[in-house]
Amino acid sequence: MKILFDQGTPVPLRKLLPSHSIATAYELGWDRLKNGELLKAAEEAGYEILVTTDAGLQYQQNLAERKIAIVVLRSTSWPKIQRKIPEIIAAIESVSPHGYIEVPI
Repeated sequence: MKILFDQGTPVPLRKLLPSHSIATAYELGWDRLKNGELLKAAEEAGYEILVTTDAGLQYQQNLAERKIAIVVLRSTSWPKIQRKIPEIIAAIESVSPHGYIEVPI
């Protein structure tokens, strides 16, 4: 799958998803895009999943019309996220197109 990590998503998580193609918003020069612009750019570039730590995204954007699936990590703390790796991988593997999953951390 083609996955985009939003600002705040710990980059070390990338190493734990070796079968996926992963880029960060920063690497693509999208780190200054607002949420709606970022979602649009990601969809136009063919990204299937956005991994973000922005828990307010579902309230800030109309996600019903989006093609990209969204996985929200409820923390930016890498030590806390490391304890939930199996749940995060399961969420990424199971999220459906247009889907939205929050991983409590």
